[in-house]
Amino acid sequence: MDNLTHTAIGLFLSRIGLGRWSPRGTAIVLIAANIPDIDVVSSAGGTLTYLTYHRHLTHSLLLMPVMALAAVALVRLAGRRPVLWKGAFFAALIAVASHLALDWTNVYGIRLLLPFSGQWLRADTTGVVDLWIWAVLALGIAGPFLARLVGSEIGSGSPKEQHHGRGFAWFALLVVLLYNCGRGVLHARAVASLETRMYDGIVPLRVAAMPDAINPFKWRGIVETPGSYVIQDVNLAVDPGSARGAVFHKPDPDPAIDAARRTDTFQAFLRFSQYPLWRVTPYAAVEDGKLVEALDLRFGTPLAPGFVARAVLDSRLRVVNSSFQFGAVRPR
Repeated sequence: MDNLTHTAIGLFLSRIGLGRWSPRGTAIVLIAANIPDIDVVSSAGGTLTYLTYHRHLTHSLLLMPVMALAAVALVRLAGRRPVLWKGAFFAALIAVASHLALDWTNVYGIRLLLPFSGQWLRADTTGVVDLWIWAVLALGIAGPFLARLVGSEIGSGSPKEQHHGRGFAWFALLVVLLYNCGRGVLHARAVASLETRMYDGIVPLRVAAMPDAINPFKWRGIVETPGSYVIQDVNLAVDPGSARGAVFHKPDPDPAIDAARRTDTFQAFLRFSQYPLWRVTPYAAVEDGKLVEALDLRFGTPLAPGFVARAVLDSRLRVVNSSFQFGAVRPR
């Protein structure tokens, strides 16, 4: 998820009690809720390095305690004041766990089992940015201020005011949890709807359902058949019907694809990509050259590509250059 979401969740965790487990507990929890994204430093090595090391070991179960301890140590060193290490560590550990859980829910995925397995795990229930979650978090943040304002107008006593933040924090955390559970149910229904259809008389090999940015009932289906990918929208609020989706055919076997696949760029991309669509087209800038591209259909289509790996090959199928680029929004 985005760092605004991680920060707000950390703030609410602090308000419901974690912030009182140690001096400077709020700072510890806020940093711990974001510290797995310290891997952003890998972007200094370029987009391919960032793709390889983003959501890497810092997002793994194995290093979760290390990330928690690092957050505590950072606050201890920066503040130059004692902390209660036991309470601070467990508060930070919960905050780090919240980060990993939120990242698992979205379409980018997370490699929780590193270094033992590089498998990407994902629930596909939310986008990297979810506007409904933002709305709930905004209410949780603004609620205490509004409650104090109303209380001052009607003359309520100050002892109650200190509990407003805790109450709204519990409210926001529970609503986000229930929202994600509801999204999970809708996602399962969308996947089931896609799996029960025939696509040009062919049973799909596998399907995926990507969440819509606004409508929780609308999903963008990705259906793989032996010879193509089908992008099929599903709206669970209405009769899905049998409208034909956009079909993108897989290319025939091509030595150019094999050559591109062996490059470091494509190997890194293919370790990440879950639904790669290949394209081979002539490349006029090189005599008898070819342009080989692979794009991840989770983040775009050939008409509007997102994450794309490219390689230019000469007439002898030697790779002249290769590159990788993200879409318009870099995930966090």
